[in-house]
Amino acid sequence: MLPSFQEMVPVLIILIIIFGARKLPEIGSGLGKGIKEFKRAMKDADEVDEKKPIEAKTENTSEKDKEKKES
Repeated sequence: MLPSFQEMVPVLIILIIIFGARKLPEIGSGLGKGIKEFKRAMKDADEVDEKKPIEAKTENTSEKDKEKKES
């Protein structure tokens, strides 16, 4: 749910008063980079989580094969 225009105007005015018009692009850029990095880290974590069960299955399978061969 995105904020409406009427909600954004006072927020933008307060931001301009606090930080000044020159700093807002820098703040927005930094915020965008932070969000991008966070999404990348979440994606990497998901990929690692998806790979672990597959590795565990192959390890369990190979252990079972070894037990069968020994029997």
